[in-house]
Amino acid sequence: MKIYVDADACPVVGMIERVTRGHNIPVVLLCDTNHILHSDYSEIKIIGAGADAVDFALVNMCAKYDIVVTQDYGVAAMALGRGAYAIHQSGRWYTDENIDQMLMERHLNKKARRASGKNRIKGSRKRTQEDNINFGQSFEKLIKAAVHEESVLSK
Repeated sequence: MKIYVDADACPVVGMIERVTRGHNIPVVLLCDTNHILHSDYSEIKIIGAGADAVDFALVNMCAKYDIVVTQDYGVAAMALGRGAYAIHQSGRWYTDENIDQMLMERHLNKKARRASGKNRIKGSRKRTQEDNINFGQSFEKLIKAAVHEESVLSK
């Protein structure tokens, strides 16, 4: 099992590293050439700039039982298709049961923005300490669930 992080502007990288150290799980941070990352724990992969280059590289690297951290619903859907787990930086798990609804809402919102002529989305609200706590707890639970499922199904 590995953790793959869509690390371009990901606010929970430090938390991911703290949690995974305790479980001795390797982490791969993926970013494009427009970002600079440093880590004494994670492997850093810098992917050439280009539309969705990091997303496709991440999806091609992940495998069954890996965990993908991303805020991109499309990346999450592709990761789920490869048998990986996926989690949003808010702590919400992407699952086979909720991903279709999330993709449909994204599509409808984009369609509504185009129709209104407002192609710009307001920035997200400021991240709170509660957001960090929620992510940490949810991420820890996901790791435990993934480790358990991998051990049960690989026997």
